[in-house]
Amino acid sequence: MASPLRLLLLPLLLSCIVLLSHQVKCDGVDEEDSLLQGINTYRTATLNLMALTKNANAECLADEIAEQFKNQPCTNTTGSNTVPGTEPNFPDYPKLLAKCHLNVSNTRDGVIMPACVPSLVPSLVLTNFTKSQYSDKLNDTKFTGIGIGSEDNWIVVVLTTSTPEGSFVTAQSSPDAQDSTGSASKISLVPYLLFLLMGFIFHL
Repeated sequence: MASPLRLLLLPLLLSCIVLLSHQVKCDGVDEEDSLLQGINTYRTATLNLMALTKNANAECLADEIAEQFKNQPCTNTTGSNTVPGTEPNFPDYPKLLAKCHLNVSNTRDGVIMPACVPSLVPSLVLTNFTKSQYSDKLNDTKFTGIGIGSEDNWIVVVLTTSTPEGSFVTAQSSPDAQDSTGSASKISLVPYLLFLLMGFIFHL
């Protein structure tokens, strides 16, 4: 007969299986995926351009920039409404690059585009990029990659190029390789963790 403790822990095991078998979405992921899809539809269907591909390092930088913006309120002079030449400067920008294993030499041709939209309503977020000063960048064929990050009401798009000066490639490896390695590590740990948990429960 199963012990009471084992019966109590079985639901926990089932919960862990569900959580470990599916990638848990963090805040902002839905908005980011929606924006990526919207931007690529805009480029391919409206402009007849190539879709932008995800760049893991650009996404890292977008997250860092969004973190810097998150406490700044939305106004009619922030984000995509910012007057050119008055964009905010970050004194610790080199540190933000370093966190993502990047440097100025491989990011100088990229572009950072922050937008502030209350509650990050998807339709409004998209128009903040396609119907603003940012549309010129989205229309530019030199940009081939994209990274998106968000915090609170802020969402940041970072565009990359296929040139060395805008590739956002780290010295260690390419963004795709780095992302694949990280994903493989997470996947390989799942059966191991489940095995340990099941062993603990059934030995009670």
